[in-house]
Amino acid sequence: MRSFLLAVLFFSVTSVQAAAIERFKAFAKATQTARGSFEQKVYDRDRRLSQESKGSFVFNRPGKFRWVYDKPVDQVIVGDGDRVWIYDRGLAQVTVRKLARALGSTPAALLAGSTDVEGAFELAESGAKDGLEWLEAKPKDREAGFEKIRMGFNASGLQAMELTDNFGQTTLLRFTSLQPNAKVDPKEFRFEPPKGADVLGDK
Repeated sequence: MRSFLLAVLFFSVTSVQAAAIERFKAFAKATQTARGSFEQKVYDRDRRLSQESKGSFVFNRPGKFRWVYDKPVDQVIVGDGDRVWIYDRGLAQVTVRKLARALGSTPAALLAGSTDVEGAFELAESGAKDGLEWLEAKPKDREAGFEKIRMGFNASGLQAMELTDNFGQTTLLRFTSLQPNAKVDPKEFRFEPPKGADVLGDK
């Protein structure tokens, strides 16, 4: 799912009560880089599973990230600090957009964007479920393309993200092998369209 230009949160729990928002704010200030793996499931409005995928990610705030889906999705999403590149390897097609337009009030803005997330999102505690404490973020931009994002934390940090789009479809991610402030290579955030690939968008 292309709206997921995602990365990962990870930091320790300091309070059981109102921790979700405070944990997120602490992350935004303290975590410059991160890498890890994910499993993603997409459900339709009737909660029927429509797609499963997995992959890996890395980010370097603000605005640099690489999100790689394994087959069958077989897609690479790269933010280089100026643009976002979405490469569908199966279709040999690249879509590129200016970073400011591609991020905005998107999930990636929460994770790999600037620290001023409250300028783009309304944040609220969402209670406990499935052994996790949840934070809810609703975009202030009505054109964001999704209704809300929920993030689930336990004592080890962020374990899950859930995005509900404007059509009732829900995308759930589970994170593993989280490495906060991991060493990253600047080359991970560079993208050159492969020879022969169609390039669409903000060239």
